[in-house]
Amino acid sequence: MVTTQVILPALGMSQDTGKIITWLKASGEQVTKGEPLVEIETDKATVEIEAPADGVLDQIVAEPGEEVPVGQVIATILAPGEKAASAGEATNISRSSPGDHTRQPSLPASPLASRIAAEHNLDLSLVQAEGKRIQKADVMTYLRNQQGAHKQQPTTPIAQTTPRLTMASPKARRLAAEQGKDLAQIKGSGPGGAVLAADVVFMPQAAAVHEKQDQPLSTIWRIMAERTTQSWTSVPHFYLVREVNASRLETWYQHRRKHAAEQTSYTDLLVKIVALALRTSPRLNASWREGTLHLEQAIHIGLAVATEHGLVVPVIHQADRLSLQEITRRRRDLVARALARKLRPEDLREATFTISNLGMYNIDAFNAIIQPPQVAILAVGRIAERVVPVQKQPMVQPTMMLTLSCDHRAVDGALGAKFLSLLADLIEEPLGLLQ
Repeated sequence: MVTTQVILPALGMSQDTGKIITWLKASGEQVTKGEPLVEIETDKATVEIEAPADGVLDQIVAEPGEEVPVGQVIATILAPGEKAASAGEATNISRSSPGDHTRQPSLPASPLASRIAAEHNLDLSLVQAEGKRIQKADVMTYLRNQQGAHKQQPTTPIAQTTPRLTMASPKARRLAAEQGKDLAQIKGSGPGGAVLAADVVFMPQAAAVHEKQDQPLSTIWRIMAERTTQSWTSVPHFYLVREVNASRLETWYQHRRKHAAEQTSYTDLLVKIVALALRTSPRLNASWREGTLHLEQAIHIGLAVATEHGLVVPVIHQADRLSLQEITRRRRDLVARALARKLRPEDLREATFTISNLGMYNIDAFNAIIQPPQVAILAVGRIAERVVPVQKQPMVQPTMMLTLSCDHRAVDGALGAKFLSLLADLIEEPLGLLQ
């Protein structure tokens, strides 16, 4: 019988840490493989990490509110019949990591393993591979070992005397952060003086304000601000705008709403159209990394979703291979879980192109910021009736504005214009191609 380690996963190439929000299972509780185990907040979203095995949860070493490095063990799961570890062993697991690999000649590495290694400035020749080539798991194991070794270094007296966090329920912490209240100033009514949600709600506002009026930001919002700033200042954006006739798209939409089992949205139709257009426009379905353009083989469409905690971009994988009904089903599921903060790590990975639709907010047109390493993003405005020429006569027609943001290092004006023209053609005459 083998103990299974629960490791904080990496949701993106640039993620270094994750914050523990709340444990959904308690130590000593039975868990089932695939069952939500812990809720963590990363630079991308708040997600649920699932149990990697059946057994009993044991040795939780990362508490709510704690920032944990990627690859670190945060708990263990005992196999059926296995005994719980002693207190000394439980302490050791938070300060050590399995395995001590020796240096070996460099082996071929998977693309994902190479990306993670590059992000951490890691020499792949230091990584011990379990198979004939280095996989993501091998790199993460090495990084975990390094982090464990770092944790074993002696701590300073200052670090040893750092006060513990104020005891508070996860809901109380969230409310306090949202309302700008200091938990240390709130008298808790829970067990052992723990602060409960009710204590935060009924705390006198005067005691909460003090001298500062700063608006607290979630980790998602803070990292979003950093990433968009980095993209805006380092990626040479240019924009192409096209007004398209949406009358056929409206007809298609109404037909689907009446006859399809799933309630299709305009976003679903656009995902289908964009995915098919990317098949013949590989330069737009690409990534720019370290001065090199990588053409992606799969087409994974990210959808920008606004939540109360910030912007998240869940991904519809293999979008060009899905039927419209499958796209609708996946989009509805992803958006619902994004709003409920229930996204899984795999929901946020590997987007190759992003769509941002603000039509539901009555926005006519806008410029979206590219999400590196992607090389383009499509901004979609509302469908509105406008006077346009039809056979040289003024007529009122439903039209929509498309704005394509491009990374000029990977896409020039001609390539972007051809792609946008193809999108316009498919929107203005979609039925024949997509039935």
